[in-house]
Amino acid sequence: MRAGSLLALTAFAALAGQAQAAPERGGPLTIEDILDGRVVDSGAAPAAGSASDAAAQEPTAVAQPEPPPADGEPAPTIDDILEGRRVPGRQKDLPPPVVQDNPGAVRAPPPEAFPKDEVPIPDRWRLAGALGVTKPRWFDPYNQNFLKGDIPIKGTHDWFVALSGISDTVVEPRSFPIPVGVQTTSRPGSLDVFGKNTSLVLAQTFIASAALIKGSTAYKPPELEFRIALAFQDNYVDVPEKRVLYVEPSRPSHRNDAFLGVQELFVDYHLRNVSDRYDFDSLRVGIQPFSSEFRGFLFQDNQLGVRLFGNRDNNRFQYNLAAFWRIEKDTNSGLNDITQDLREDYVFIGSLYRQDLPFPGLTSQVMVAHNRNREGDEIYVDKNGFPQRPALLGSLRGRDYDVTYLGYNADGRIGRINLTASAFYAFGENRNSILTDRKAKIRSYFVAAEPSIDFSWVRLRLQGLYASGDKDPYDNKETGFDAIFENPQFAGSDTSYWIRQTIPFAGGGRVISINGRNGVLNSLRSSKEEGQSNFNNPGTVLLGGGADFDVTPELRVSANLNHISFSNTAVLQALRQEGSIPKSLGWDASVSTIWRPHMTQNIVFRASAAAFDPGKGFNDLFENRDRDKRYYSILLNAVLTF
Repeated sequence: MRAGSLLALTAFAALAGQAQAAPERGGPLTIEDILDGRVVDSGAAPAAGSASDAAAQEPTAVAQPEPPPADGEPAPTIDDILEGRRVPGRQKDLPPPVVQDNPGAVRAPPPEAFPKDEVPIPDRWRLAGALGVTKPRWFDPYNQNFLKGDIPIKGTHDWFVALSGISDTVVEPRSFPIPVGVQTTSRPGSLDVFGKNTSLVLAQTFIASAALIKGSTAYKPPELEFRIALAFQDNYVDVPEKRVLYVEPSRPSHRNDAFLGVQELFVDYHLRNVSDRYDFDSLRVGIQPFSSEFRGFLFQDNQLGVRLFGNRDNNRFQYNLAAFWRIEKDTNSGLNDITQDLREDYVFIGSLYRQDLPFPGLTSQVMVAHNRNREGDEIYVDKNGFPQRPALLGSLRGRDYDVTYLGYNADGRIGRINLTASAFYAFGENRNSILTDRKAKIRSYFVAAEPSIDFSWVRLRLQGLYASGDKDPYDNKETGFDAIFENPQFAGSDTSYWIRQTIPFAGGGRVISINGRNGVLNSLRSSKEEGQSNFNNPGTVLLGGGADFDVTPELRVSANLNHISFSNTAVLQALRQEGSIPKSLGWDASVSTIWRPHMTQNIVFRASAAAFDPGKGFNDLFENRDRDKRYYSILLNAVLTF
């Protein structure tokens, strides 16, 4: 180590000597001269006693001069010789400055306002177009589009317009028990209680929505939003028996109907930001979509209301305070009918969400909902002539009721296990019980859970649901659970036979169904759209499993197998005046495919098939001479979105 240091010091001293001798040759010696080897001998006498004494007696070697460069060729520089390297301290000429020319753009902030390694740009929405990344076309929602809120309105910098259009096409062949009309039948000579069971539903729905939004929503809520959504549906139904579609037996057994409904009409006002991460409070007033919890078990609808909502702690907390005044629904389409008077049915909801509670990855929600119904003194008949309120069940008298729901809901994962769970406890008072005509306390409960686990492109699921049933319809307590307006995304959702189809309760009530369309609860209501909640019901038990297969990014296949049964059949026995009715309703098996050809939600095709194998309880309720062993439901659906 010391020897190496000594040699380096000696070489440095020799170079220093050459530099000192440079004036004697007529000019300063540069580092290029030294590195190029142009000066070999300094001409200075060596120090006495040095190793150069012997060499000094020899003739001095004279360096051969380099040939001059060819005419017109520059002399080589140090950067040419040391390719890929540069001498410290030497600075090459900088490229010419970049000049931005963007007429009409907002003036960019000065460079001092940004870090040295960033370049300021005038605004974000013109950048993609200036770089040629996108080609704006009004009919193309995938690229930058003024109609989709990508570019502000001309003359503004924070007002945007967003338009949307949806086409929803449904083709649905199906079969279910259809009672024979009392006065007449489509088949003369038929004396059975139930007729043919096949039917067909065709529905075409167009939804057009428009929003005017103030504020950049890339990282914060809008400051102000006005939104409207109109839905037009044309539907056709064909059934084999009379008095199913119309109350008059003279009307045909098929129906074509059209309706225009207002599904959204609200203003959303941003009250304030409460943190530098844009935690906020907002107020929304008007007809608006709302779901009380993750899976829509209790209340999921578009209704007229006032909603105060926001978040805290970097969105870890979210809250809702909402009050709704329910709008009447159109009978055949289920859309909002604002031409009718509002119902005397009020819903108040408060909920609080917390992320990562009690485990990281799991979101918990606690909520309270109150339903105040004052429709006991009215008679409401739907557009087909069937009474809806009061329901033609029991004493046929109107009802007022107050019911409060306490709920806990969870959605997320615990380790590798995905979990969705809900639990509700309902309590309140019914002013007029359907079988006693007396006041009755409401005490009922509901639990549901769906654990699942993923293996690469496969998700395996288990699903279970229990809604309590009324054990004694003649006491002063109603223990059957019913929702306000359910729309469950659970156990196959609308691909499930039992959830999709409405099963009539023949023999125990008129115009009453065991369950409702797009509902899982056996609530014995006239309908979930126009009827009232009923806590004198047999309850629901669902146990099953399923699997989702993401075959490709465009194609998903799902399968479900569920067993459906009543919780308690005491109410059914009282209404049908039977000694005993088994609880088992049967097995519901379904398979569905979802194909998204462009891997987006803009074009979605669905096809599903479901089969229902009746159990002992179902056969007891719907026994007839030519009883069908199985029932089916097919759903073909195409959704196109702009």
